[in-house]
Amino acid sequence: MNLIDRISWAALERMIHTQFPAVRQIESEELAARLEQTDLPQLILLDTRNPAEFAVSHLANARQVDPKLEIFESLRLPLNTPIVTYCSVGYRSSAIASRLQAAGYSNVVNLKGSIFQWANQGRPVYRNGQIVQQVHPYNSLWGRLLDAKFHAYEP
Repeated sequence: MNLIDRISWAALERMIHTQFPAVRQIESEELAARLEQTDLPQLILLDTRNPAEFAVSHLANARQVDPKLEIFESLRLPLNTPIVTYCSVGYRSSAIASRLQAAGYSNVVNLKGSIFQWANQGRPVYRNGQIVQQVHPYNSLWGRLLDAKFHAYEP
């Protein structure tokens, strides 16, 4: 059995937990509910995909950051800022969440299943402030975890 045949959400979640055990994962349901709460400090959503992926769609009010970012001064965020990282499936964003924690950020979580699971569950994604029905599938391997009706490589 090759890697493509073994791709599943369960296997991916095990791999992420093994690689980044200190990174707390937030379920999309919990994030959606938290985003609706206006009486709590604003969450900073960091989209850790590349600019081409971000251009197709992203979560509302997300900031795109380089997935290889290692020095975080450019974020200009206090160390206690509530931050949620996400990418396509959660691996790149868990890596950044881990690096943020190591840099002293104390309130960082990763969106479990990231934008693929968010979209698969029917939650909104945006481009230029408008809801769209498209998500960049990253590549043919990981794109298998995104419902095919959402696949778009260009905006």
